[in-house]
Amino acid sequence: MENWKRALLAGSAGASAIMLLKGNRTVGLLLAGVSLATLASEYPDEFAEFRENLPHYVERTSTFLDVVARAGERMTARGGGRGTEWLEALLKG
Repeated sequence: MENWKRALLAGSAGASAIMLLKGNRTVGLLLAGVSLATLASEYPDEFAEFRENLPHYVERTSTFLDVVARAGERMTARGGGRGTEWLEALLKG
């Protein structure tokens, strides 16, 4: 990879992370797209393979999220009278 591509990749990925952490989603996602486009231009075969396998990845992710949701429901059901206050307190940090 050429040096200017490395600099573009590092700069846009870093700036994207900073913008997303600051809450500026639009600019963060735009910069993340620049990073991905830079990677895709350097490694087109790997991105084509990823694109072909994307439905499989989405299916596995949705299955994982279903399992996590069911586990969360069971935990709140076993909590009894406590309700969801513990979950809300955990999410608020």
